[in-house]
Amino acid sequence: MAGRSPARFIAPLALVGVAIALFMVVNSSLDKSGGSTTPGQTSGNEPSASPTAEGKPERKGPRRYRVKTGDTPSSIAEKTGVPLEQILRLNPDLDPQTLAPGQRITLRE
Repeated sequence: MAGRSPARFIAPLALVGVAIALFMVVNSSLDKSGGSTTPGQTSGNEPSASPTAEGKPERKGPRRYRVKTGDTPSSIAEKTGVPLEQILRLNPDLDPQTLAPGQRITLRE
């Protein structure tokens, strides 16, 4: 027994230390990402936006959408959550029959 290395005690301790550190990092990242909050509750890390009458946060500034193959104004409205009436009002020259992939349309003022 006199010839045994002290590493046989250090290795298990190092393994336990790594496991504890990993647990702390994962637990900390879940707290920051809001993973442990309940629906409707914020973790405090999200930027605050005033909700609109529909309960969705209002985004500021212009927002544009690049048309993809097969898109229609109504499918774009559904994908983006912007009302179809608003898309048509902001893009008066928009013709649903001539939408081309890569074309950019305005979604918000």
